[in-house]
Amino acid sequence: MKKISFVTVFMVGIMLTLGGLAWSAKGPKGPKGAELVNEATVTIDQAIKTAREKVSGPVGEAELKQKDGKTVWEVEIAGADSKVMKVFLDATTGTVLSTEEKKPKEHKPKADPKKG
Repeated sequence: MKKISFVTVFMVGIMLTLGGLAWSAKGPKGPKGAELVNEATVTIDQAIKTAREKVSGPVGEAELKQKDGKTVWEVEIAGADSKVMKVFLDATTGTVLSTEEKKPKEHKPKADPKKG
């Protein structure tokens, strides 16, 4: 009885996982998740290594994105000057496409409910 229950739970888990990946593969703004991973031939480790050759410092984040119609790795690195730099690499060739300083998010003041 336990063997049948385990197999059933295992199969349901696999179906939910694969279904979730298929559902998240495309979004309203283009490819997502699994589709980006399928397009990338450069691994996250390779992307981080190449980005750190361009900008030295600790890596804060690395993620696959779409930029200008290409699948790219965006690697964020904290520089010695306290600036966070974003290094964009082509996810199929590993070529550094650009670097830019990450701009701090602007916090808009909330409207005062007491005013007008």
